[in-house]
Amino acid sequence: MEERNTIIVGTRGSELALVQADATETLLRRKFPELEVRRQIIKTTGDRRTDVALSEVAKSEGHLDKGVFTKELETALSKGEIDIAVHSLKDVPTILADEFLIAATLERAAVRDVLICKTSGGLEALPSGAVVGTSSVRRARQLLWLRPDLRIADLRGNVPTRIRKLMETDDYAAIMLAEAGLARLGYLPGTDGPLHFHILDEAEFFPAASQGAIGLELRADDPWMREIVQVITHPQTFVRVTAEREFLRLLDAGCHTPVGVYSILDSGSLRMSARVFPEQGGDPQLASAEGGADDPLAVAGKLFATLS
Repeated sequence: MEERNTIIVGTRGSELALVQADATETLLRRKFPELEVRRQIIKTTGDRRTDVALSEVAKSEGHLDKGVFTKELETALSKGEIDIAVHSLKDVPTILADEFLIAATLERAAVRDVLICKTSGGLEALPSGAVVGTSSVRRARQLLWLRPDLRIADLRGNVPTRIRKLMETDDYAAIMLAEAGLARLGYLPGTDGPLHFHILDEAEFFPAASQGAIGLELRADDPWMREIVQVITHPQTFVRVTAEREFLRLLDAGCHTPVGVYSILDSGSLRMSARVFPEQGGDPQLASAEGGADDPLAVAGKLFATLS
């Protein structure tokens, strides 16, 4: 293997991104104690543009789809300024430029969504007309499908900022966040205090593709780094997110498309379920498929075929 003595890890600067970078760096140092692991924090368009709804950031900045949270990291990769870009994988575009690849994933955290409320009782207990804050069109469409009497308000910012906005203002009765991020930042388990955390079953409220997974993006022409990250990848997670991302690719869908999809890996079998909302409105299409875990692309293709 090529002789190198340093790995530079690129990450966004949010509190959650830094926790995810910590996890990656800890594994690298444990497996490769002879290597120096350094960090470079990079501010992305999505971090900088909090003045408009997330669905409008890409249009205003000329980025494609989810690239608002990855473009600057990819630029640093391309220039050789970093060796790995650490991502929340659900923020990564479904189709990458040929010079990049998602080469590994860490072990996946919980995939579910969490409704954080000022009152107890969860989704059913929210009063008619209650305002729920989220920047996710997937969450918004599912909420309105389940509770058409609710109102949705755009909510941007990192996890602590969103929680603070819920606590300190009267703008929202509840907000929605991913369980994985809340757990990584220490908000879960435990619901002490003025807020109530209601974890929604993924079979009822479908998560985003790759939700809860940390993805490691590399230059495609860096075989040394690819060998390194293969040592720390979590194979079962990689199988599942490969299938989920392939389903989005077949749909030609991205982070602004209201699609929920999740997978279960059990004894060599991969089961997938999806809920796809038409962009013009209306009830979603539901789909499910099952196949061998050794061919996640084929299982994703079967899931897509059930929608056709």
